[in-house]
Amino acid sequence: MAIKEQTVFVVFSWIVCTTATTTTTGRDIISSIEKVARIFEEEQDLLESFSLYTDAEEKNVERMKSILLVLQLLTFSDPENPEKTMRDPAAAYKLLRRVTTKRSIIVEYIQLHLYEMYEKLLAFKEIPQEDVDGAASELIRLQEFYKLYPHNITKETSLNADEAYHVGLVAYNENKFQHAFHWFWYSLDKLTEYSTTTEKKLLRYLSSSAYRFGSLPVAIYFGQRLLNLDPTNDEVKVELSLYKLLRFQRTSNPDIFTLNTKSNNSYEALCRGEVDERTSKRQRALSCRYSTGGGNPRLMYAPVKEEVEWDEPRIIRYHDIISDREIEFLKNISIPQLSRSRIRHLGVSNIRTSQSVFLEEDNTVLARISQNIADITGLSMESSEYLHVQNYGIGGRFDPHYDAWDVENGRIATFLIYMSDVEIGGATVFPKVGVALKPKKGSAVFWYNLQKNGRVHNDTQHAGCPVLVGNKWVANKWIHEFGQEFRRPCSLSVWE
Repeated sequence: MAIKEQTVFVVFSWIVCTTATTTTTGRDIISSIEKVARIFEEEQDLLESFSLYTDAEEKNVERMKSILLVLQLLTFSDPENPEKTMRDPAAAYKLLRRVTTKRSIIVEYIQLHLYEMYEKLLAFKEIPQEDVDGAASELIRLQEFYKLYPHNITKETSLNADEAYHVGLVAYNENKFQHAFHWFWYSLDKLTEYSTTTEKKLLRYLSSSAYRFGSLPVAIYFGQRLLNLDPTNDEVKVELSLYKLLRFQRTSNPDIFTLNTKSNNSYEALCRGEVDERTSKRQRALSCRYSTGGGNPRLMYAPVKEEVEWDEPRIIRYHDIISDREIEFLKNISIPQLSRSRIRHLGVSNIRTSQSVFLEEDNTVLARISQNIADITGLSMESSEYLHVQNYGIGGRFDPHYDAWDVENGRIATFLIYMSDVEIGGATVFPKVGVALKPKKGSAVFWYNLQKNGRVHNDTQHAGCPVLVGNKWVANKWIHEFGQEFRRPCSLSVWE
């Protein structure tokens, strides 16, 4: 094989190998924005590798044509009378030898065909359909949470008819028929001559979605439009007859075009910014100060900025407690180790969509952060957990929960560091008291999960709101009871 041809083969092999080792597959892709962001690079790699593959295959075909010509010239026997030729034993031997040699040469060059190797590359590059469906499902969840129409959620990035149809189909399969209807309607508006989705298909799903939602006049309208397009469709005729019959039997007719913006769920309301005026008035009465952590010598000349976000339970925000450089360091060492976040006793769950890692304090940056937390809070880090870094995914959230464990040496307190701003969404909310805290890069919030008597503080239930726009990074330091005996003395009072 020529040196140039060997080079093409080796380069392509290298692309296959290196790409295979860096690709992320599986449902976990969508649970981290950092993992999703890498798909941009993989898309470019995929196109470059395909270009190399086509070049290599063209050279391989040219080479095989040259070999074919040479092999044809090496055929000396008389094809008109092979039996006469084979009477000569030497000629018979030459034929057997020649055919065997030719076959070996042909096999050798056919084996240089690169399709199998490229097929392996495509397998490594494949994004599972469940991830694509999962991303669509998260779009729908964001719509439900923030009461959004398709045109709201696609304001920055418009979807074409086929993409919108897929989102609608996911919503339909999840029995979310109102959202499915809106996505099919959006898709109908986006149809072009290049769309693979057809008007008939969309009208069928629009009619079915409206029927299943309970809006029979709308179901009849789109069913009639479909019948006008396809007058011979007996199935549509039967469905239309059913819809018209049921229309006179039903007393209610819910409006499928208008989303219900009211919610009795305080978690969702807080995430949408619906804070009670009494809560806001109470917050405005709270104070800010420079704090030395109760007279800690390390903070005497460099006090921290302390802001009381809520008084009971006491929730404190500390500003500018971690630098941009430290944040980048934490991100860089965390990204290669990120894996799907788990919930105690439940494992991986859809109520928590993020990826995370616990970082051992084996370097000066992590040790310094831990020491700063100890100085600020006045608590011992003796039995605290490693710093827990999290990156949230598409619509990343953590539904209402308690950090405290009902066990000996439970989590007495939480120190939550915001490593990024979030444009829309991503707030930390406390539904029981009606408080919402917006992420602010470089700041941290601190609260006690346990009362002084050791009981779980019921009002510390909190949640991470879905991220609508942005890339949310946080780091948790969970501090445990052991080691705090003289720093936060116990109380026998049932009220403390």
